[in-house]
Amino acid sequence: NVPDILAGHWDAYIDQWAVGAKAYAKPLLVTWGLEANGSWFPWSGVFYGGGEVIGEEEGRTLYAGPELVKKANRYVIDRVRAQGVDNILWGFHANNASLPKASWNVMANYYPGDAYVDWLGLSAYGKLNRFDGSPDVNDILEDAYPALHQINPDKPMILAEWGVGEFIPGDKPEFIRTAFKALKDSYHLFRAAVFWHERWETQEGTYANLRVNSSPASLAAY
Repeated sequence: NVPDILAGHWDAYIDQWAVGAKAYAKPLLVTWGLEANGSWFPWSGVFYGGGEVIGEEEGRTLYAGPELVKKANRYVIDRVRAQGVDNILWGFHANNASLPKASWNVMANYYPGDAYVDWLGLSAYGKLNRFDGSPDVNDILEDAYPALHQINPDKPMILAEWGVGEFIPGDKPEFIRTAFKALKDSYHLFRAAVFWHERWETQEGTYANLRVNSSPASLAAY
């Protein structure tokens, strides 16, 4: 619950986490509030006023949901930094498509500011459910990639989550092959890409198998 964070109810937990991160001593890339421009996590802006206009700042409209999420993001980072943690690079992690698709919910509205972000990150997935369409890598990146880059062209970028389910009909190996080629040829500003190696039951009662070894052909393609 985002208001609980800002009310200090999670301070002890944040401090404990910060002490552990500092003790770890090795470099960490950390994101708080990933994919907030979606509607599937409890910190998503849709749950905290969404597109309610709460003011303007430097000619930019301020919306309740994104502004509260940004405020919480800064709160968490400031609290961790106050523990003297200096081995963390902080990431901003948005979803490639906003849900709902509305002007107030664009990824840039959740950006907490340059002082709080070292890396710009993106989630971008292919087919995840049996009855979904079958987008290719350009379908999922052609709009999100420039939108992320434009937030701050000087920040390095990471494809923080990507993957695709194994379905029949479907061609997961071809999706993977196309994606790797596109990352090299068209989306070269991504300095790293993390494949989401997971399998879960969907609301349809089927399974989305994103594991890289979901079939011998998919593993070979990867």
